[in-house]
Amino acid sequence: MKTTTIRLGVDIGGTFTDVVLEKNGEPFSTKVLTTYAAPENAIIDGMHQVCEQAGVTPSQIDQIIHGTTLATNALIERRGAKTALITTEGFRDVIEMRTESRFEQYDLNLNLPDPLLPRQRRFTVPGRVDANGQVLIDLDRSDVEAVVEKIAQGGFESVAVGLIHSYLNPAHEQLVRDVLQEKLPEVSVSISSEVSPQMREYERFNTVVANAYIKPLMASYLGRLEERLKGEGVACRIFLMHSGGGIISIQNAADFPVRLVESGPAGGAVFAAHIAARYGIDKVLSFDMGGTTAKICLIKNQTPKTSRVFEVARTYRFKKGSGMPISIPVIDMVEIGAGGGSLAHVDSMRQIRVGPESAGSEPGPACYGRGGEKPGVTDADLVLGKLDPDNFAGGSIKLHPEESKSALKNHVGETLDMDAVESAFGVAEVVDENMANAARVHAVENGEDLSEYTMIAFGGAAPLHAGRLCEKLGVERLLVPPGAGVGSAIGFLRAPFSFEANRSVYMTLSDFDPDKISALLRDLQAEATGFVRTCDEVSPILSEFKVYMRYTGQGWEIPIELTEEQAMAPDAATFEARFIEDYTKLFGRPVEGMDIEITVWSVNATTPPEEVARVSETQAAGTATQEGTRPLFDAAKAQYLDAGIIRRDLMQTGQCAHGPAAVTEAETTIIVPASRYAIRQPDGCIDVVSKG
Repeated sequence: MKTTTIRLGVDIGGTFTDVVLEKNGEPFSTKVLTTYAAPENAIIDGMHQVCEQAGVTPSQIDQIIHGTTLATNALIERRGAKTALITTEGFRDVIEMRTESRFEQYDLNLNLPDPLLPRQRRFTVPGRVDANGQVLIDLDRSDVEAVVEKIAQGGFESVAVGLIHSYLNPAHEQLVRDVLQEKLPEVSVSISSEVSPQMREYERFNTVVANAYIKPLMASYLGRLEERLKGEGVACRIFLMHSGGGIISIQNAADFPVRLVESGPAGGAVFAAHIAARYGIDKVLSFDMGGTTAKICLIKNQTPKTSRVFEVARTYRFKKGSGMPISIPVIDMVEIGAGGGSLAHVDSMRQIRVGPESAGSEPGPACYGRGGEKPGVTDADLVLGKLDPDNFAGGSIKLHPEESKSALKNHVGETLDMDAVESAFGVAEVVDENMANAARVHAVENGEDLSEYTMIAFGGAAPLHAGRLCEKLGVERLLVPPGAGVGSAIGFLRAPFSFEANRSVYMTLSDFDPDKISALLRDLQAEATGFVRTCDEVSPILSEFKVYMRYTGQGWEIPIELTEEQAMAPDAATFEARFIEDYTKLFGRPVEGMDIEITVWSVNATTPPEEVARVSETQAAGTATQEGTRPLFDAAKAQYLDAGIIRRDLMQTGQCAHGPAAVTEAETTIIVPASRYAIRQPDGCIDVVSKG
């Protein structure tokens, strides 16, 4: 009888693919360079490495949980399938007109981002459903067939269907899908009433277009991955992390690939929430910095904040409104183009800029010696002494300091009359300030004071920069957990199976209909539970209820959480009290004398969270043994200092490393600034605390 449990977590990033294998709870991990042409190759390579470490064969793996940036990258780089959109007459240009808001009011030459599909790939059909879901004009099958004939002549691989008010009545969209599947069975079809059944046609149409655009690509990739794994003797089921922080089946992921757009970062937020629970911390700033992007997320009461709309591929200095809105359940975070591979340049105003362009893994930053000529953040970190050129990525990649210095001098120093060290200092400060600003704005938007927060840092590059970020943000405490370099992949193994079902049904409290509400929420509960049951047939399933409410006339709603009892026995007074309570927390006071509207209803079905044992924290007791010293540039003091070099795996519980210091491990390095000291906690976390 088998008693061993072996699970594999895989995170494909823009630069590295992280692979973690857990054998009865013991982790084995590796980082391999992402193979863009065939991402599954890096997974197979990493899988063999961790299996060898653990002394097991791939055929013994019980479960694989996977997250990827492939969907995001396909949208950003505009390399999806040849896609058509079928929409209602009069709404052909919605995805191009957007909401007509200006994300930069004072830029007279502002260019709005191009839609995913040009106008000639957008088709219309007659028929009309009103805002109550009633059919005003019937949709004739012959009209649909005429449009499908045009699409057949265009050689399209995928079709998105987004009709007005279909979230209330999907009958017309279903008719269009039926005709497409009958006439063009080889073409992929996505309908908005299934992908994102929510109000606001621009966001809904854009979401279904994005789903259709990446669906053939993701279906092909997931199919190849399954075949490659079978060829390696892996017979277990494969699951995918979705943007909302849960796990779905590979078939659901292939049908709704747009839900994978933030899958990697979502795993990181789950990982940080798990660490927060171990330490009983209620206010956490999750900081995830990899090779291509940095992600910042607020976690309260060990639960990441969630949203139902986010933007991909912001084109104007990461400004809100300059990207593609995707209307799906997602962990709410700020994502900026600031990773180890993010490239630096000097703009026309003689200012240093970093990102969003990244060197990725091919060719990588200049220091990789793989043909990259432009300086990345990793080049600056190397010159400043944060990295050991002989022990990067566990020694698997040899770094070249002279090439970093040359790239920094050529692309930054010559323009600004600075040497390589000054250039590296400038690049590092710019990228750190960009991330600090993003964290400040995110906190202000959520009414939070970051000085009350503890930072949890993970990702290959985050521990290099987290200490400086804490100095800039006034954060007193930083935790770097074991496995920080592959944190998102570990987070996949901590996530529950879950699926969130949403639907827009407009209602005011003055017209509150308890029977309609309870029936709607039961339907959503059954839909979400059905998805979870495709992944887990035996575990109990919990339901989390949420409604989105606003005062009449307001443009956007706020999420209001309900207990199951409040949801199943709805009462207008209870809904009003919950709304006023949360509205007052956010905005300081309620608005008297106005009716309240409910626009979106949501049920998240999830398996119970993993039980977490509390850590018995320790105080400093003794000094960690140094392997030597090296010059390390301390940004706060603007000079090189002699820093102690300490191996993380040799630090004993309670041992202390006083900054400046570099705590090294195979997958990352923790930089302890001169203003901080670090203690090893009993669970292996490195606890970096302010000396002040």
